[in-house]
Amino acid sequence: MTDNNESRTARPAGPGSGACAADEPFLTPAAWARILPFGTYILFIVIGDLLERMGMSRADLRWLYPVQAGAVLALLAVFWRQYDELHRFGLRLSQTLVAILVGVVVLVLWVNLTLPWMTLGSTPGYDPRTDGEIDWLLVTLRIAGAALVVPVMEELFWRSFLMRWVEHANFRLVDPARIGFKAFVIPCVLFGFEHTLWLAGIVAGVAYGVLYMRHRNLWSPILAHAVTNGLLGVWVVYTGGWQFW
Repeated sequence: MTDNNESRTARPAGPGSGACAADEPFLTPAAWARILPFGTYILFIVIGDLLERMGMSRADLRWLYPVQAGAVLALLAVFWRQYDELHRFGLRLSQTLVAILVGVVVLVLWVNLTLPWMTLGSTPGYDPRTDGEIDWLLVTLRIAGAALVVPVMEELFWRSFLMRWVEHANFRLVDPARIGFKAFVIPCVLFGFEHTLWLAGIVAGVAYGVLYMRHRNLWSPILAHAVTNGLLGVWVVYTGGWQFW
């Protein structure tokens, strides 16, 4: 079964960082459709940090996350036609079960890879409590965004785009099964350092990347990522470990 109904191709000649054909743009519309939702998500993080530095409390900024997730969801909807690999689920039952299992394993590792050298500083995380009482609307929106929106956005960027683009500028022609070592490692490391728990992030990036290459279907890492994020949300609320959010 081929990923996103594309024909199974040999690895295109030339590195992803090499020159494109003279008549090809550096980044195609398909690339921008995967970059812009991710860039918007990061932009909201920067805005939140700036607002906090300007004196707004973290409690006041909690509602920024639903806006952030909503903006990303809107962009995913706008560009949906560009995501032909998502138009059909296409995973066999065995692949679906493997993806779910990987998502659970990543969760277990995520909440345990927390030694000081495994982290980039510390953060109080996302605390949905008001006067000690949990705001369940905020919890629902946070888990929904993390489990339903973020996995699609991040896997489109990190796996569908960047992992293949490092391999070759015309990334849509790259068969996930033929991604080379450099193209695999670079996005995994960058994905890790996107998170405070950098080592856990790298482990997650490797796990999701292997799923993509083995199953040749983007729904596999999306499903695993969604399981990790969804269960993490439940675990955070149950334990009060808000720093993991």
